[in-house]
Amino acid sequence: MNEENSKKIWVYMQGAGDKLLGKLPPSRYHPKGRNPYAHIAICVKKKFGQSYKEIPDNRIDEVIRYIDYLVENPS
Repeated sequence: MNEENSKKIWVYMQGAGDKLLGKLPPSRYHPKGRNPYAHIAICVKKKFGQSYKEIPDNRIDEVIRYIDYLVENPS
């Protein structure tokens, strides 16, 4: 992903993390609470098989839709 799109996605991921603050279900692995920012980044990496910076530019809309899905369906 080019630098401009990478920055755009990073800002979008941060906004999604803000929306998920306090909304992720508890986990026994995270007794002090879950980090929504890390959750978004990990889910994107798991779904696309690479970090958001490595995803091709032509998939940026797909990444944004997936981030929206994560916000709408906290897990």
